[in-house]
Amino acid sequence: MTGGGAKADELLPHPPKDQLPHVSYCIKSPPPWPEAILLGFQHYLVMLGTTVLIPTALVPQMGGGNEEKAKVIQTLLFVAGLNTLLQSLFGTRLPTVIGGSYTFVPTTISIILSGRFSNIPDPIEKFKRIMRATQGALIVASTLQIVLGFSGLWRNVVRFLSPLSAVPLIALVGFGLYEFGFPGVAKCVEIGLVELVVLIFISQYMPHVLHSGRKYFARFAVIVSVVIVWIYAHLLTVGGAYNDAAPKTQVSCRTDRAGLIDGAPWIRVPYPFQWGTPSFDAGEAFAMMMASFVALVESTGAFIAVSRYASATPPPPSILSRGVGWQSKGNTNICWIYDFLFHSWEIWSSLCFNPSTHNCCLVLRFLCLCGFGGP
Repeated sequence: MTGGGAKADELLPHPPKDQLPHVSYCIKSPPPWPEAILLGFQHYLVMLGTTVLIPTALVPQMGGGNEEKAKVIQTLLFVAGLNTLLQSLFGTRLPTVIGGSYTFVPTTISIILSGRFSNIPDPIEKFKRIMRATQGALIVASTLQIVLGFSGLWRNVVRFLSPLSAVPLIALVGFGLYEFGFPGVAKCVEIGLVELVVLIFISQYMPHVLHSGRKYFARFAVIVSVVIVWIYAHLLTVGGAYNDAAPKTQVSCRTDRAGLIDGAPWIRVPYPFQWGTPSFDAGEAFAMMMASFVALVESTGAFIAVSRYASATPPPPSILSRGVGWQSKGNTNICWIYDFLFHSWEIWSSLCFNPSTHNCCLVLRFLCLCGFGGP
């Protein structure tokens, strides 16, 4: 038909929102690649906390030593990097980092304390058995996440999940992290408190003192503070400040007592089924499935927050459901195929402090593509 009617307007994508005044880069204003790589590494340092802290707390209870702990951490970093890339390229395509979720820690502890593992005399064999049991429960939970995400069922729930309703849950999950973080600070106050003060001073006050380099202090506060405080802690160690301290204090404060470097091989690539074939228990699987619903809301709220910080259009329910489908462990997803094969055993979700890190660094976009992950 050639005449008369007005030509239909072409469908155009939604324009991005206005860039927030305190954000230096967003989805429509990428940083230079050298700076993006450095900022990505800084993001990696922040996300390293959960990746290291969870195995550090759980592996000894499972019977593993420093060598097993190092292998678990290496595998988690490797799989987290893969999952973050997949989420950024095929999921919501927002600058979100996929990392370990504390939501599943209580369920994992219940598996560790299960009576069927208490009679295993060999600690290494006990560690492997618990790893297989945890893997089986997580695989079942991940299957539920895959179905909810890729079938579109989760988008029907997301329609009723506004930012206002997601904030309380994410706040409660975030408050739950205090029991893992601040007791660690109290174990070595002279280092933990100094790190906290230095980070706040560099990120919040230095930009107002040195106007010429204010943007660099604001963007690289984490890297600068970690380097300064680690040098300070190492000087205390080599200076003999903890030679007469209690063993627990030495483990918490000295820079040469982690045991991870000695326990880790120089070169190691995670491989499938490295801890054996997963085992399945109905009770453990259902417990993981229940915990996974909390992580669903946790990650959905994180997606909404990151989209605003990145000046992106609020993601529609279909995109959020797709993000859930691609996300691994916690909002477990098809990436769980990798987790299943590599036996990384940890639950994944879009980290709640990922948006706050974006806000601290003032940079959104390529961060999660530039630095997160490594064998």
